[in-house]
Amino acid sequence: MEIAELLSPESVIPNLRATSKKQVLQELARRSAEATGLHERAIFDVLLERERLGTTGVGHGIAIPHGKLAELKKLFGLFARLEQPVDFDAIDEQPVDLIFLLLAPETAGADHLKALARVSRLLRDRAVCEKLRGANQPEALYALLTETAQSHAA
Repeated sequence: MEIAELLSPESVIPNLRATSKKQVLQELARRSAEATGLHERAIFDVLLERERLGTTGVGHGIAIPHGKLAELKKLFGLFARLEQPVDFDAIDEQPVDLIFLLLAPETAGADHLKALARVSRLLRDRAVCEKLRGANQPEALYALLTETAQSHAA
């Protein structure tokens, strides 16, 4: 499972404006709905439901919100770098500024978990995260996410 299979250059947001976790999730749902053709509310509800189970703020300024939707045909990823970090109830209590949203079909099974592991492995690399925080263009962010991912493959 490669990051390039989850993410397209159009699903990279270099400067997402939001002031709260809820606003971040709403904006991610809106952008995901545009890209997938699914209902924004359905996406938002799935993300909110997942957050109720426990935060997807994994620490070091990173969050990986995710969920499954029956109507989705294939795995979908969206990466956003926030203009300003927001409180995401992260496990280390630090604000979040790098977010990788992952949506999967209900039937994805192990592929969903493999994709989550892949994203997690990539974003655990502090050097990668620093480069992501320093890049301003969507093309540069996409290149960092996909090219760097090649060297982090399992």
